[in-house]
Amino acid sequence: MKKINLNYWGIIILILFASFSRLIPHIPNFTPVGAIALFGGAYFKNKFHAFLIPILSLFISDLIINNLFLSAYFKEFTFFYSGFLWQYASFILIILIGIFSLKKFNFKKLLITTIGSSLIFFIITNFGVWISGSLYSKDLLGLISCYTMAIPFYKGTLLGFLFYSFLLFGIAEFLKSKRSLIIK
Repeated sequence: MKKINLNYWGIIILILFASFSRLIPHIPNFTPVGAIALFGGAYFKNKFHAFLIPILSLFISDLIINNLFLSAYFKEFTFFYSGFLWQYASFILIILIGIFSLKKFNFKKLLITTIGSSLIFFIITNFGVWISGSLYSKDLLGLISCYTMAIPFYKGTLLGFLFYSFLLFGIAEFLKSKRSLIIK
């Protein structure tokens, strides 16, 4: 049996802590999920776990939110909500960004990567709203309208990505510097 070292559990604990902060009331779209995706991609040596653990934490927190807190929104138990494919696809892409862009950590690189990742999330998920939904016409004007109407929600997205990215990476780097959690 392979022994799991402290750094692996430290990463998981930080991800779970951030994931369950989704349950705390917050401004729209101010969530830790983008930061979790970047963090998992950057810190897990095992790339399968870099994808599995952030996506699994998202799925579990979605189940809780969709079936316990927003029960008025869904009439019956819901595993997958409308638009989940677009959101999960964007987070998989963000994990890849974390893997390739944050191999060597510094705060400037984290800032640029975090802002870029939040824009990718915004572009992909709102494209999904446009292409999959019936709110907007299926032409260039409808696509532009969709993105325009989503701009107010981007504030929460960007703030959530920034806050939680700097929180997760800051805690990990602090603990790494104190050698109480060695992240390789």
